[in-house]
Amino acid sequence: MSKPWVTINCAMSLDGKIALPSRRQTRISCEEDLKRVHKLRNDSDAIVVGIGTVLMDDPKLLVKEKYISSPSQPLRIILDSNLRIPRNAQVLKPGAPTLIVTTCKEDRYEHITIIRCGPPNKRVNLHQLIEYLGDRGIKKIMVEGGETVIWEFLRNNLVDELLVFIAPMIIGGVTSPTLAGDTGAATLESVIHMRIQRIEKLEDGLLIQCKPQRKNSVNGSLPAQKNL
Repeated sequence: MSKPWVTINCAMSLDGKIALPSRRQTRISCEEDLKRVHKLRNDSDAIVVGIGTVLMDDPKLLVKEKYISSPSQPLRIILDSNLRIPRNAQVLKPGAPTLIVTTCKEDRYEHITIIRCGPPNKRVNLHQLIEYLGDRGIKKIMVEGGETVIWEFLRNNLVDELLVFIAPMIIGGVTSPTLAGDTGAATLESVIHMRIQRIEKLEDGLLIQCKPQRKNSVNGSLPAQKNL
């Protein structure tokens, strides 16, 4: 099994916020960046978001024909350790296949595949999920958020590429979600360092392409993982 290529894609304000203080999604990307995002979706085999994104924004996670003619819809993957996804969620409706990843007792949704990755009622084991997807021929994964999911992929060394669109706006707010949330780095030694590969101007904003610089860990241990 070869590990799928994992790309994190997100848009943020100049002060690093990805949504309003209420955590409601707001449009940050410009039109040119939205076209890029939908092309990236179209070129991916799977899109990953956490249950928090589904509950707050109720996204469809589809490639829009407005940006891509005759789109190829990727697999929609929802990380939902406690299986809280509403039965009327947009990602459960037709348009593209959906995979729910949980750790609790499986519940059946019509036409939806549910798998368990991790100890019962605990965290979603991302390494196990990546192995599962690789075994099934998934080669390119696009991670869209939210902030806890992005942090968990980064700190588990599963990310190959980070694409960030920075819009010329300030959102502010202590409660506004950032690009990478959860507990963050506990020490300077556990900070995730990135190498900037490319900077491109898109309308009034900037697109930055980065790659994580892999750490040489003595024992390879990671801190406890939070539920997704």
